[in-house]
Amino acid sequence: MKTLEQKVVLVTGASRGIGAAIALTLADAGAKVVVNYAGGKEAAEQVVADIIQQGGDAIALQADVSKTTDVKNLFDAAIAHYGRLDVLVNNAGIMINKLIKDTTDEDFARQFDINVKGTFNTMREAATRLADKGSIINFSTSVNRIMLPTYGTYVATKAAVEQLTRVFSKEVGSRGINVNSVSPGPTNTELFTNGKSEETINRLASLSPFNRLGEPDDIAKIVVFLASDDAKWVNAQNLGINGGMA
Repeated sequence: MKTLEQKVVLVTGASRGIGAAIALTLADAGAKVVVNYAGGKEAAEQVVADIIQQGGDAIALQADVSKTTDVKNLFDAAIAHYGRLDVLVNNAGIMINKLIKDTTDEDFARQFDINVKGTFNTMREAATRLADKGSIINFSTSVNRIMLPTYGTYVATKAAVEQLTRVFSKEVGSRGINVNSVSPGPTNTELFTNGKSEETINRLASLSPFNRLGEPDDIAKIVVFLASDDAKWVNAQNLGINGGMA
């Protein structure tokens, strides 16, 4: 059963990792997918090609979500192509692991610009341009639930995303739009594993009773559910997708 038949979904940061898995899984559920990317054009076009090869419908659109004009143009182009947008998945994000004392102004600003301002920019556009009875899924992190050194600025950005999610749900609920966030735990992506030793990765995997990292598909399946009409009574919530890590 194609639970997202006829729905048009915009996924930010969808050229690789969790975002790419989400785009492919959404398409498999029947959605038309807008694959947003900031700089990875070739990777984004490959995601689109994979979707089309599987009989789906997708386009790749470039935009830096931290830039207001880029986001407006992204919505313009998506709606011009498909005629509407039903679902927004705010997956784009970066993580810089440093102790707070070592975090530079640039590190701080870059994470807040993409993780918080990027989510803010797309939600602000969606407030008037997402179709009635649509859905928004924002990305937080399960690291918010524990205290890990070097994650201070990153978890601060994701705490902000959770609060924006809750408030925005009250602002657009009158149009039948539900807004939720998800909090993946350690997930086997380039973003997460880059720069970490095998020992560190194994230690983080052991935080789950399943003794493994999550996989992008583990996250994508929950996002597809939240994008579907089956999840319309789920609103203003943050769902941990972490295998019981926290």
